[in-house]
Amino acid sequence: MSMNAFITGAYDTAVGELPGSSCMALHAEAALGAVADAGLKLSDIDGVLCAYSFTEPHLMLASVFCEYLGIHPGTCLAIQAGGASACIMVMQAAALVASGQCNHVLVVTGDNRLTGLSRDGAVAALAEVGHPQFERPFGISVPASYGLVARRYMHEYGVSREQLAAIAVEHRRHAARHPKAQKREPITVADVLASKPIAEPLHLLDCCLISDGGAALVVSSRAAARDAKSRPIEILGAGQGHTHEHIVVAPSLVDFGCKASSRTAFARAGVNAAEIDVAEIYDSFTITLAVELESIGFFERGEAGQAAARGELGLGGRLPCNTHGGLMSYAHSGAAGGMFHAVEAVHQLRGDAGARQVPDARLAFVHGDGGILSAHCSLVLGAH
Repeated sequence: MSMNAFITGAYDTAVGELPGSSCMALHAEAALGAVADAGLKLSDIDGVLCAYSFTEPHLMLASVFCEYLGIHPGTCLAIQAGGASACIMVMQAAALVASGQCNHVLVVTGDNRLTGLSRDGAVAALAEVGHPQFERPFGISVPASYGLVARRYMHEYGVSREQLAAIAVEHRRHAARHPKAQKREPITVADVLASKPIAEPLHLLDCCLISDGGAALVVSSRAAARDAKSRPIEILGAGQGHTHEHIVVAPSLVDFGCKASSRTAFARAGVNAAEIDVAEIYDSFTITLAVELESIGFFERGEAGQAAARGELGLGGRLPCNTHGGLMSYAHSGAAGGMFHAVEAVHQLRGDAGARQVPDARLAFVHGDGGILSAHCSLVLGAH
């Protein structure tokens, strides 16, 4: 099956601490890189999708970006769905080209969250996630909400902190093979357990990084993709799942929208979880990835951490996962965090991932989640 949409360009900037960087400059670098990678000119782009920024917040970020770059696309909008934004933007771009509304849609993200935000600014931005009436007055934080999920999950399925830590260790191993990754020095399970407690049972090394960086893709129609300079990657299936926004309203602390989003994406692509060669799945915390791997059907309940400890998420394992190092070790720069996963999937399917290449990768699964496991979007991508 096909959605008649192809990723023709992909690019991500340097990541980590980038002094002097700005949200718009990172957007521009990523955009120009992706357009060049597709072998296009800026004037070929007739659709632009942006997400959001913490350092340059604006109600119309896509319009601000187009103004900054001096372009006037026929379609221009910003999409805000937290960490699911990147995947949802790709899904939306695919719909725009498949329906004939656009030929080439530029999907672009970026923020200088590390150097551009004070500690107080970062805390204030993330505090907005809590329910104003039922959560914020009691001081809940994003890590505390995920800690709540982790506690429930550990209780329900007998998952241990050591098993969650194994997920962080494998991510660092992946990042060590990526020359651009923000954190490359090896860590052990003991290091994770000994790192600073953030929101029990989650410690510092169970959590994602804070980074500067940007990433962009170009999504093209079938006809427009024929002239692409780089190997086009087909968007085979996409799906979303939404169960709640605030964790106090979540129907369950163990079942989330990733179950629905992945089921839809697999059905549309005509494949199943067992056929996926490489997975790039949102990993804001170790528990995030454990829940999603199991809900999506890659592992049985309570087994993702054990699988990580056995090396099954590593290169050469049963399901190489987050081969760039993910949000925990590669980088997390707001909406760009989720886009790094998509860019990495493109590199894997093109076969140009260097030392971290999964041999003969033909099918990739990409997943983003926003809020407190609130908004979910899954993509199935195929080498063309």
